[in-house]
Amino acid sequence: MQQQVGLGGSCHWCTEAIFSALKGVVKVEQGWFKTTEQGSQFSEAIRLYFDPEKISLIDLIAIHIDTHSATSTHSMRNKYRSAIYVYSDEQYDAALQGLNLKQADYLAPLITQVFSAGEFKHSPSQYQNYYFSNPNKPFCEVRINPKLAMLLARYRDNVDYSKLAHLSQ
Repeated sequence: MQQQVGLGGSCHWCTEAIFSALKGVVKVEQGWFKTTEQGSQFSEAIRLYFDPEKISLIDLIAIHIDTHSATSTHSMRNKYRSAIYVYSDEQYDAALQGLNLKQADYLAPLITQVFSAGEFKHSPSQYQNYYFSNPNKPFCEVRINPKLAMLLARYRDNVDYSKLAHLSQ
């Protein structure tokens, strides 16, 4: 049965491209998430739908942590909150487990937080599927292609190569 989860931490164009390239990811929507906490502000993120029989939430979290600055408390953290937005108690527990597993790979503490998913607003339609509509734009070549190259190097078994045919394998 298909599940959904939200991920935030960097530009949603980057995050959308990374997760759209994975096996088991059915759909990726970019926009802004707000948590269920009182006074929460919207922050750039994606909402993705995935088949847990083909890719686990733990694997999605590992990829998420490795593809954004999950230890950095830079000045843009309000806009780019490092977060996992979950839809159930089971996802909450799996997200914490995934973060604990990834912490062993980092010297600095992970700042990624787990939240109950609140409201999600889509970005304008002209920005949806941004990378795959504009792979030769300078932003895509400079910011997204290096992240996709790392994805190919580190998570080769999770990548749907038909989606990245334009990149060298």
